[in-house]
Amino acid sequence: MVNRKELNPEASPRAAYGARLRSAREARGWKQDDLAERMGYSGRHISAVETGCKPPTRRFSRSLDAALGLTGTAESFERAWGELRNGSLLEGFPEYVGYEARAAEIRLFESGLIPGPIQTPAYAHALAGGAVKRGVLTAEQADERVAFLMERQAALARREPPLVIVVLDESCVRRPVGGASVMDEQLERLVEFAEQPNTMLQIAPYAIGEARTLDRAVNLLTLQDRSLLSYVESQTQGHLDRALTSVLPLVKAYHQLQAVSLSQTASVDLIHQLRRGLPR
Repeated sequence: MVNRKELNPEASPRAAYGARLRSAREARGWKQDDLAERMGYSGRHISAVETGCKPPTRRFSRSLDAALGLTGTAESFERAWGELRNGSLLEGFPEYVGYEARAAEIRLFESGLIPGPIQTPAYAHALAGGAVKRGVLTAEQADERVAFLMERQAALARREPPLVIVVLDESCVRRPVGGASVMDEQLERLVEFAEQPNTMLQIAPYAIGEARTLDRAVNLLTLQDRSLLSYVESQTQGHLDRALTSVLPLVKAYHQLQAVSLSQTASVDLIHQLRRGLPR
């Protein structure tokens, strides 16, 4: 076949997805345009996914399953897409989210951005949109990232919800994201979060200076059996840890940070002040 690119499914999860796509298509005697017509995509798009030049999306995978008769099966491409998506996340994060959905207590610290579990959809879309503009994500991938976040939030709305404690560096509430209306809605969401019976919200003000004990985002979980787990991220790496020798120092640092942070009442007062200062 002219211009046929050889595929190496061992090269990466995306390459394996593309190679399997080509194999399934050719097993049915279809050309790329034949499959594209059944899916509502172009033949060029099919080619790009097969060769790994374009990442598959959930919508693409569902359309592919419908065309191939694999919807809801163990061999579905949507399932393969889910595994591929998790594989693209920072190491340890998919496993962490699974634990978070079952945790008895969740403690979060964040600097610069509102953490995912308490982001509004508009705030999350603004962040994802920024990644699209930078070329980090496609528009479809951005929508999928927000959908994944909403699923993560929904998992915390349980009959017996966990205790959720959030400490935010002051930069989180002062950094404008998405414009005034998006920030106003997000700040209102923080106030609503603080009013819930199973939550606590504190802001670590700039004024504490070197007394801030954490320098990067930290997630701490207490599981139902009272065991502890931590998840810490840098820009490019994530680390899930269950060893008490590693987790307990983070728990201590978290409590020390709470001690020098604003009370929940003072934190909510600051948020109200910031809302009043937003352009109307």
